[in-house]
Amino acid sequence: MSETESLYRLIYVSRNALAGVATEMEGEVTRILEASRRNNGRDGVTGALLFNEECFAQLLEGGSAAVHQVFERIQLDPRHQDTVVLECGPASRREFGAWSMAYAGHVSSERARYAALTGEASGAGGPHGILSLLHGVVERSGLS
Repeated sequence: MSETESLYRLIYVSRNALAGVATEMEGEVTRILEASRRNNGRDGVTGALLFNEECFAQLLEGGSAAVHQVFERIQLDPRHQDTVVLECGPASRREFGAWSMAYAGHVSSERARYAALTGEASGAGGPHGILSLLHGVVERSGLS
């Protein structure tokens, strides 16, 4: 992101289209994270990812063009279905600036809350609920 370009944020949820048992899905998520961290670091994009057997939830932040390029790849990725954008637009600060892609994995204490939020993604509180959940999971996992 250039110094003259403003910060942009996009939050989305999507249905998980990964097949297989939990260990196979975690292996695929690991591959997603490796590629994301490499590409995001190169492109100045930061963010956080949550995943469970049903859904992905992700926050992307950086320059508008870079965030849109990442999101376009996600939309074309067959591992995601029914993608719903919860929020997109200018942001005043990075929420996960230290992370090319923070990932907390499965956090059983947050599972019910995550399922409820992703199930209600189109609701009025969707983006704020997902952002709050991402912050909480990353902080409790010792990632921040």
